[in-house]
Amino acid sequence: MRVVVLGIGNMLMSDEGIGVHAVAALEQRYTLPETVEVVDGGTTGMELFPELQGADHLVVVDAVRAGQPEGGIVRLSGDAVPAFFKTKLSPHQVGLSDVLAALRFAGSEPQSVVLIGVKPVSLELAMELSPAVAARLDEVVERVVAELAALGCPARPRE
Repeated sequence: MRVVVLGIGNMLMSDEGIGVHAVAALEQRYTLPETVEVVDGGTTGMELFPELQGADHLVVVDAVRAGQPEGGIVRLSGDAVPAFFKTKLSPHQVGLSDVLAALRFAGSEPQSVVLIGVKPVSLELAMELSPAVAARLDEVVERVVAELAALGCPARPRE
């Protein structure tokens, strides 16, 4: 089994970078099983195809607007994920929708796709997360850890 945890977002646009911040924190705080691969997808699109090809399960972390309050966290899964990315918050989300469609076409679609999203407060030019979103970073990382555990891939806290 191969699980990919994909953090996407633009680190130069404050909260848009939550996915990248989250996967960095995950790797810093936890030792992950060999079956788990963490990918900093940044703002790439179709370039992610080779990284995601052959993944059995995909956990995506990104900034999303899905009806939750600012700084709120949402979990989407299954068909809701590619459908959600067709309505873009930023250009990389269209890219991910295309990658998921290409994986399906190539017969290499993951068995499961989960999106953990945080509604941005600020999309201003800044490398730091807004205080409201930064305050949710620990919970986002813990939700990823819970997803991994549910897949039988427990993360161990680093000492």
